[in-house]
Amino acid sequence: MRHHHNAIKTFCAYLIDPNYDWVEICENQFGTHPVQVCLPWNTVAHKAQYEGSGKRRPLTFDEVETLFDTADAKVEELALSGKKGALAALRDSQLFKTAYAFGLRRNELAQLDLADLHYNTEAKQWGRYAALHVRWGKAAGGGAPRRRTVLLVPEFDWWVPGMRQWVEEAPDRFDPGNLDAIWVTERRTRISVGYLDRRFAELRAEAGLPKELTLHSLRHSYVTHLIEHGYADRFVQEQVGHQHSSTTSIYTSVSGDFKNRILAQALRKITDEEIER
Repeated sequence: MRHHHNAIKTFCAYLIDPNYDWVEICENQFGTHPVQVCLPWNTVAHKAQYEGSGKRRPLTFDEVETLFDTADAKVEELALSGKKGALAALRDSQLFKTAYAFGLRRNELAQLDLADLHYNTEAKQWGRYAALHVRWGKAAGGGAPRRRTVLLVPEFDWWVPGMRQWVEEAPDRFDPGNLDAIWVTERRTRISVGYLDRRFAELRAEAGLPKELTLHSLRHSYVTHLIEHGYADRFVQEQVGHQHSSTTSIYTSVSGDFKNRILAQALRKITDEEIER
C-alpha cells in the first residue's frame, strides 16, 4: 500500500513541479490545477525498519550445505541416468551458489553477463572469478540501476571451480549465439526472475527445508555469514550495495554459536586483564 502511495505522490510532485508547465496548462484548459493528494494524514507511514514477515530469516550454515548438496546430487542423478536436464541442473546449482557467494538479488543474478566476471589484483589466484560487476542493482528514487563490484571473499573460494567449469565448458552446449548472458536457457534466452523463484522453491522442497526460506534468504545468509566470519559492517554494506547501514543490520541475524563465541572472547579478555593486575 505504501508503494502505491509513493507512486501517486511522485506523479503528483511531477505534475506540480515549477520546472514544468502542467499547472499553467491546466489552469488555461480547465480553470483549475493539479495538487498533491498524498499527504501524511492519508497515506501509510513507514514506522518500522523491517516490515516483512517475521518468518523470513537467513539459512544456517547446515541449511546452505543441505541445499547445495541437494542441487549437486540432482546433477549427478540426471547425468548418470542419461536423462535430459543434467546441463540445466548444473546451471541451476551454480547460479544459486553464485547468489549466495556474492549476496545477489534475483534480478542482479539473472542479468549477469560473461563480461561481468572480473579480476582482482589482490587475489590473482582466482583469475577472472575474483569479483562480479553488478550492473543491475536496485535503483533508488526513480534513478537508473545502481552499479557495484562485489569481491569474492576467501570463505567462499569453493565457488570458483564450479563457476570455471560452467563458464568454460557448459554454455556453448546451449548454443547461445550472440547472447552474452551467463545463465542461458535451452531456448537460447536469458534466465528469468520467475524461473529463479520457481526452481528455488522446487529445490528447497527436495532438500526438505522450511517454506519460509526464499531465494532472497540467500542474500540475508550472505550478510549474516560475512558478519560471523568477522568482516567489518562497512565492508558488508558495500558488498551488498546498501545505501544505509541500518538496512544491512536488518539483514543480519547471527547464530547463537557466534554470540556465544563473542561472549567467550570478551570473558577471556576480562580474565586476562584481571590476571595481569
